[in-house]
Amino acid sequence: MRTFRTEVENPVVEQDIIALEAKIREFQGGNLDEEKFRSLRLARGIYGQRQPGVQMIRIKLPYGKVSSQQLRRICDVSEEYSTGRLHITTRQDIQIHYVDINRTPELWAQLEQDDITIREACGNTVRNVTASETAGIDVKEPFDVSPYAHALFQYFLRNPISQEMGRKFKVSFSASDEDTGLSYMHDLGFIAKIENGVRGFKVLLGGGLGSQPRHADVIYPFLPTDKIIPLMEGVVRVFDRYGERKSRAKARMKFLIKDIGLDGFKQLLEEEQLAIPVKTYEIDAEAYPKVKIAENNAPEVTIKDQKAFEKWKSTNLVPQKQQGYVAIGVKVLLGDFYIEKARQLADLVEKYAASEIRLSLRQNILIPYVKESLVPFFYQELEKLGFAEVGYNTALDITACPGTDTCNLGIASSTGIADELERVIKAEYPHYIDNPDVVIKISGCMNACGQHNMANIGFQGMSVRTKDKLVAPALQVLLGGGNLGDGNGRFADKVIKIPSKRGPESLRLILNDYDANGKGKPFVDYYEEKGQMYFYDFLKPLSDVDNLTASDFIDWGTSEKYEQAIGIGECAGVVIDLIATLLFDSEEKIETAKLNLEEEKWAASIYHSYSSMVNTAKALLTAENTKVNTHISIIKDFDELFVASGKFKLEQGFEKMVLQLNQNAPTEAFAKAYLKDAEEFLASVEAYRKLELTNA
Repeated sequence: MRTFRTEVENPVVEQDIIALEAKIREFQGGNLDEEKFRSLRLARGIYGQRQPGVQMIRIKLPYGKVSSQQLRRICDVSEEYSTGRLHITTRQDIQIHYVDINRTPELWAQLEQDDITIREACGNTVRNVTASETAGIDVKEPFDVSPYAHALFQYFLRNPISQEMGRKFKVSFSASDEDTGLSYMHDLGFIAKIENGVRGFKVLLGGGLGSQPRHADVIYPFLPTDKIIPLMEGVVRVFDRYGERKSRAKARMKFLIKDIGLDGFKQLLEEEQLAIPVKTYEIDAEAYPKVKIAENNAPEVTIKDQKAFEKWKSTNLVPQKQQGYVAIGVKVLLGDFYIEKARQLADLVEKYAASEIRLSLRQNILIPYVKESLVPFFYQELEKLGFAEVGYNTALDITACPGTDTCNLGIASSTGIADELERVIKAEYPHYIDNPDVVIKISGCMNACGQHNMANIGFQGMSVRTKDKLVAPALQVLLGGGNLGDGNGRFADKVIKIPSKRGPESLRLILNDYDANGKGKPFVDYYEEKGQMYFYDFLKPLSDVDNLTASDFIDWGTSEKYEQAIGIGECAGVVIDLIATLLFDSEEKIETAKLNLEEEKWAASIYHSYSSMVNTAKALLTAENTKVNTHISIIKDFDELFVASGKFKLEQGFEKMVLQLNQNAPTEAFAKAYLKDAEEFLASVEAYRKLELTNA
């Protein structure tokens, strides 16, 4: 690998990039365990693709806000290191594909020139902080949530408490009670509120999708804004210590809440309060950058097809609370677009709007601060780019994950069937083109990256086996999900599994029945009234696999016969390290704790010392083939198996020593004493392990 100059001004970021390059060299030289390297690269936004030898890079864009300059930078990077295709995710990130791992450090350095990061875009970290794409312009919002989402993003980026959790952690901010940030399906969800003139949030905890969706609990009906970061620090600390680490299927926050209950979680949260370095965290919303709107005059335009223009306006214009302005919704088919269009879009909004775009949770683009007088001009310019398709945030606007196109976990095509369903709606159900009340979403597997189980009509990629043991691509049809507002939602019911090629026919049957029997009700209410078995009965004929034809064994978007090929998913980044690797990792954590002490970062130093001690104990427990599912079980089991049995001498006991963490305020004196404990414990374990191997 060639060396390079990062040209990054921030020394912390520069060291991070240089360290990534060094780790890549270690791994390729056979000096770094593959699983350890996977964990490291995932936390830096580098994700393995279905195709061997190349990586997907996830670019982390907090609350979906992207400036024109940043969009151009992303285009430059995609052109040089990738294929020129940009993919908007359902978490307001941008992904680029087919990247050589050796070039990722310089790619990252290029992005950082315009304050763009890939840090913690994947892996067991706090993922991208999402928010309503209308934040700051929403006519119903009590205040702009953007400054608060940004402050939370900055606080947890590289924060030691959230670097190696059992699973990922997702946070959202909703601008209003419409809950367009979907708080009810997040680990932590914040909905903007004002009480007695004070800004704050309704806070929800423990939601999630996946194979077992869970509705979040309300932990605070109202929490002032200066308390949200201390709250999240406590929540993350509890999740880090008590969350599952071995079984990927049970490693999310929702399972921890399910196991110990909300009251049990609150008790653990209370026990962490002394250790949290900040009790209040004031966020200066007034210091957040002010919007600067271009004053350039656009040329006069003449709309040739007035009817098409009016139709577009009816579905793609979003009202703004700022008088004289509207936002324009750009429907991006499956979230995919190319850099030549992106560059022109960046120039357009820089010259005639506010030099920014917003990425939406439905994989679209929103252009805020467009003068009402410039709407015809924008329509004409967007039409030239192929960005003037009607149906923004309507039934025609189908959400889908990449599925078998690039994802290791994909079972069936998401993008292929989504494309076909949109064609069916356009051709056969034009009255749904401007219907915002029917939401259709598709995922290629049970992990729900396409959010299928919160849709009115959802499809999940599966496979089906015939009596002759032939395997065909299939879809699980889910119905009745929806966002009900103010932190309330309904998850869709699994109705029936059908061969994938019958997906369009299932949509026809559902929409035909809704047209005939919906009686103007929202789809959620219509489904609730009819019930699951009603839909099962009229969809059941589509599930018959005794009459499959040759085409049923070919998935959407391909001409090749279907083969079920599921790789190893990297979303969770859950790994079980070798003992030597664990002990080496403990040494690195201690060195980091020492560095934090020199920088007078007491809380950070303490947490790295804590991580080192737990990691060190995990090494000996792993050698004994003991389960190491959670931090708290590691702590208790080490006492039982090593200290109480007399195998290992610790006068005060391991649990008492380690859990000084939440029984002391993060002072300089405690940080130094705790680091000394961690060093001495590691030295004792290494001596014990050496003696054990000598006598083996």
